[in-house]
Amino acid sequence: MAMHQQLIPKMSQQLRMTPQLQQAIKLLQLSRMDLINLVQQEMVENPVLEEMQDPYIASDEREQERKKESADTEESGVAEVEANANDMDKIDWEDYIQSVSSSMPSNDYKGLSSSELPGVEETLSTSTSLVDHMLEQLRMADMDEEDKYIALLVIGNLDEAGYMRGQTLEEMAEAAEAPLERVETVLDVLQTFDPLGVCARDLRECLLIQLERLHPNEDIAYKLVEDHIPDLERKSYSKIARTLGVDVEDIYDGARLIAALEPRPGRGWELPEPRYITPDIYIRLSGVDYVAVLNEDGLPKLKISGYYKRELQRKRADGEKDEVKDYIQDKLRGAAWLIRSIHQRQSTIVKVTESITKFQRDFFDYGVEHLKPLVLRDVAEDIGMHESTVSRVTSNKYVHTPRGIFELKYFFNSSITRHGGHDMASEAVKAKIRDLISDENIKKPLSDSKIVKLLAEENIDIARRTVAKYREMMGILSSAKRKQLF
Repeated sequence: MAMHQQLIPKMSQQLRMTPQLQQAIKLLQLSRMDLINLVQQEMVENPVLEEMQDPYIASDEREQERKKESADTEESGVAEVEANANDMDKIDWEDYIQSVSSSMPSNDYKGLSSSELPGVEETLSTSTSLVDHMLEQLRMADMDEEDKYIALLVIGNLDEAGYMRGQTLEEMAEAAEAPLERVETVLDVLQTFDPLGVCARDLRECLLIQLERLHPNEDIAYKLVEDHIPDLERKSYSKIARTLGVDVEDIYDGARLIAALEPRPGRGWELPEPRYITPDIYIRLSGVDYVAVLNEDGLPKLKISGYYKRELQRKRADGEKDEVKDYIQDKLRGAAWLIRSIHQRQSTIVKVTESITKFQRDFFDYGVEHLKPLVLRDVAEDIGMHESTVSRVTSNKYVHTPRGIFELKYFFNSSITRHGGHDMASEAVKAKIRDLISDENIKKPLSDSKIVKLLAEENIDIARRTVAKYREMMGILSSAKRKQLF
């Protein structure tokens, strides 16, 4: 049988991602701030795009009418002033000025000229970082230049908790070309700086520094930190008492002192950057129904420039090239697609939010305990879209509700089985676990197994490891570490 090659035409359908489709998908998953930045960038790059003026701005005719009304008011005002001129002459202005001056609040800059007043930047309150605080103390310390250089190396290796990380003392000694003993001496001086415990190399050294300064005669507390930190974490007070040969009450007293110390001396100095959230959409109660309203504040409303429309329709002179026309047509297509994509994005966000509101009506009425299990497929089927579209729409989007601001992803929860009733959302179960722990006896905290039994009494079927996972997600310690014996 002979083998040979031949061309056979075949028709098939393929989905290709055009640049316009890629842009539409990208717009869906952008946050509100990212969308505003993109629109502003497009307005710079595409001259065909213009920002639509506020429709509530007064027209020329209305402006002329307003000016006429203002002139009439001014004339009546002048007449009123002239009518009261005689009364004004009767006022004792010296007494009036003195009484007003005495009632005005005084300031610390009285008598200074405008050039002598402090600048705006000098009147603003600023937060001081831990490193700045340490450098300020270093400037006042009695050290020579070489010791201050070593101190700068140490301060430069502080982390946000105030511990010395990164380089070791040996590496610092090599970098400063100084003996190791000298580096250790400088470190000892820095460990006397405020806040207490700063420049420690580990938790043990941090607590010992504080004990030496605050409680120098507390031998038991010193021994607890020196040799029994793991047992302190497990609250094995009886075991420590037997090891040290003292009463357990003495261990309690030492543990109280240690509990009052600061394990993170840098806490409060390095404040996290504030995170501002602007909701993409609002859910408001209107009568008995909840309505979704887009937040379009700050988002430019785009339109096609009329000038370029007219330029496109203008007849070309003989011999005039069509390069300008081709350029305008290309920009017009891009502008029209962008405007349509933004409208589609906004419409999709409203549809998804309205669907979520319908599924989670009990949450908005009664609270998080009534949050229902919900997956992307439920919303996708409800609004007739693909799951991936719903996923993109709910990413990086926030909604302002009567119960607070939430990410749209918050309303999608896995299902927890409930015997004899409807299944519960995982967030609702977390809320129940949080409530149980908040009401527990601090001397006999609830174990994960006990929480499982209490939830079972409410017909909630959940495994112990799931309770432990939810507890850790909420930042709640285990029962052994929550236990307080004194």
